[in-house]
This record gives sequence, C-alpha cells and structure tokens, in this order.
Amino acid sequence: MSHVFHRSNSAKYPIAVKGDGVYVIDKEGNRYFDGSSGAAVSCLGHSNEAVRSAIKEQVDKIAYAHSGFFTTDPAEELADFLVSRAPKGIDRVYFVSGGSEAVEASIKLCRQYFLEIGKPEKRYVIARMQSYHGNTLGALSAGGNQWRRKQYEPLLVDMHHISACYKYRGKNEGESDFDYGQRVANELETKILELGADKVMAFCAEPVVGATMGCVTAEEGYFKRIREICDKYEVLLILDEVMCGMGRTGTLFAAEQEGITGDIITIAKGLGAGYQPIGAMLVSKKIYDAITNGSGFFQHGHTYMGHATACAASLAVQKFIESEGLLANVVDKGNKLQASLIERFANHPFVGDIRGRGLFQAIEFVQDKATKAAFASEDKINAKIKTAAMKNGLMCYPMGGTIDGKNGDHVMFSPPFIVEDKHINEITDKFAAAIDDVFATVQVKKAVNA
Repeated sequence: MSHVFHRSNSAKYPIAVKGDGVYVIDKEGNRYFDGSSGAAVSCLGHSNEAVRSAIKEQVDKIAYAHSGFFTTDPAEELADFLVSRAPKGIDRVYFVSGGSEAVEASIKLCRQYFLEIGKPEKRYVIARMQSYHGNTLGALSAGGNQWRRKQYEPLLVDMHHISACYKYRGKNEGESDFDYGQRVANELETKILELGADKVMAFCAEPVVGATMGCVTAEEGYFKRIREICDKYEVLLILDEVMCGMGRTGTLFAAEQEGITGDIITIAKGLGAGYQPIGAMLVSKKIYDAITNGSGFFQHGHTYMGHATACAASLAVQKFIESEGLLANVVDKGNKLQASLIERFANHPFVGDIRGRGLFQAIEFVQDKATKAAFASEDKINAKIKTAAMKNGLMCYPMGGTIDGKNGDHVMFSPPFIVEDKHINEITDKFAAAIDDVFATVQVKKAVNA
C-alpha cells in the first residue's frame, strides 16, 4: 500500500524504474514512448550520459551551498550562458526550483521595481484567459484557467484578464489573421485604461500557450503590438516561457520568433530537462539597476535557489543541446510531426484543429467539426485518451477545459529533442490506436442516444 500523496487519489500508477533515451520503462518491463517529455520537461530523454556525469561531478565537489552565504561556479556559468543567448536587454538570472516559483518571483519583482522608482500606485497585473502560469497562489492568480482557479478563488490576488489570441475559436468570419491578432492585442490597452494607466504594473503572457489551450501560437504582429502597448503605458512585460521556452519551439527563447523581448522572462522545464528541479527568472538591466540603486536587494528568496547541482545539470543540458545542434532537429522533426499529425488525423471526424510550433504540437477534439462543439466535460475524452495511449505504450499530455476551463479537450505532443524520423511514425501509429479505442465507444454511445 502506497503512502505517497499522488496527483490522483484514484489512479494506479506504474512504477518507473529506468530511462532509455526517449523511453520510460516500468517495473514490469513495459516501455513507454515519452511523446510529451512528461510535461514538456525531458527534452534530452532519460539517459543522457553527459548530464549524468555533470551531476556526479558536482556532487563530488559540493552538492549545495546556501545562496545567502555563497555563489557557485555552476550558477555563475549557467547565468553567463543564458544571458549571452537571451533576447536583447536581459542581464541577470535569478534561479529558483521550478516554473511556479519563477512566475511568483516575477510578480513580486515587478511590484518592488515600481516601489524602487517611486511609483507605488503601480500594482495591477493583467494576463490572459485560458493561460497557465503556475500553482502557487500568486501565479495561480495570474493564470486565467477557471478550472484550476475555482476552488481557491477566496485566496487569490485580484488580477485582471483579457482574451487569449486563439484564432480557431476567436476569429470572426471575414476577419484576417492579422486583424484578429491586433483586435485581441488592443484589448490590453483597453484594460489598462479601464484600470488606470498609472496603476497597471505588468502584463503576463505565454508566447505559445501550453497546458490550458494546447500549443496555441499568436498571430503575426500580435506580440509586437503587445510590446508597443506595454512601452506606451510603462507596463512591464513578463513572458512566461516555462513550457514553450528553452528550445521547445525551435529557438532557445520562444519570443525570438515574435521579434520581441520581455522585461522579465520565466523559464524552467527544458532548462534542466528533468535531471534536476530548476527554474529561472531572467531580468532586464533596467529592472536590476533599479533594485541595485534603490534598496539594494530583492526582498524574496527560496532555500534551494541557485542550487549548485541543479545548475551544473542544467548547464550540461544546455551545452549538449547547443553542441549537438538539437534546435535544428526540433525545427525539422517538429515540421515532420505536424505534417504527420495532419496527414493522419485532419480528416478524423472528431479532430477540430491541429496546431503548434517546433516539437510543441497539439490536437483539439470536437464533437462536431462544422460547429466546433466540444464533447461534454463529463465524457472526460482527454483522460480516456491518456489512458488508452498509455496502454498502447505512448505518453501524451491531455487536458480538458480547452475553451473556457470546463469545456473542450486537447492532447499535446512535446517529445524529446533527440527524436528521430522513425519516432514520428511511432507517435502517430500509437496515438491512432489509442483514439480508435476511445472513439469506438463514443460512436456507439452516440448511436444509442440517437
């Protein structure tokens, strides 16, 4: 009998005992193709020798030194590596243990920045509906997913939300992609003016929306307009790249493909590839200098920030990705994965949309392709697909509430950057078998109801 408090109290999880490249092996010897890198984490798979060696080497030196007393070579070297490759203006790196911590730190840093420069009235944060920024109370407050927020509403901070850039469901008939993107971007200006331009401190957004909507990219020009609005009203732009960053979409930082940068960029997941828990908040020189020339310290902190072993592992991960040219593989295999998903599933009666960028792809399922009507939430289509996929030896990332936090189903694919051509077929073949299993019963149910 397990005494672990698992994610689901009713689920029976296989016990993972070994990693072999893109596969996870359980105690019974079953092999699962990691088609989602867990939660877009394991970008180098599960048995990279260079990273394992770096961890062992660092542990043999010193595993951990508290950041209130020391810095370490791995932290300094990883920060140098990231800043030298980050979008223009980024100058400092604040290491934490994961994405939620990075977003939480970002929100607090924005507040302190405006205190330091003598604008204490700046206090509101704006984000987008159907966003996900983490599960700590501050990060959850910024997130726009109603299902995740609902039971904690009395505890959440008062934050504000505008529409997501979600063309599949948001674009009007006859409206161009560009005009749609500009329309929803301009909601930010409207909300800033509604709240008071002197009171809004930050806007937080994922360059490519991950878990809650499934690999939704913005329309061309959307983020450039967002950047213009933020600059006009002195609003700090937080780019949440926890899931979509660190090469997942084909460039080290997802915002590179939008032609902008953030005042703050949050990263995690692919930063350490799961070999150690780590996240980071990347900060512009403007913000860092305001703190330095003001109080002199950021009033925030965590026990394991700048963890030496985590930083050593992450540096090895990032060096391996660069030395092996894996970002080019992300682009190549991402294009092939999307093409394969479209070829296999675009005409499926229950597939509404196939979308994504790089090795960050998703399928949204619908009950009616013409009306885009979703399945009833109680049908739990996404959960059934996950179960069926695992039985077929495939890990994928399912989610419900795609449309509004309650309705809609999607499944994401975010395989390791080391995937080969042969793995693309393995993903689509195993997924096809899984959805055949699921929708065979759905079709029978609909026929009975008819």
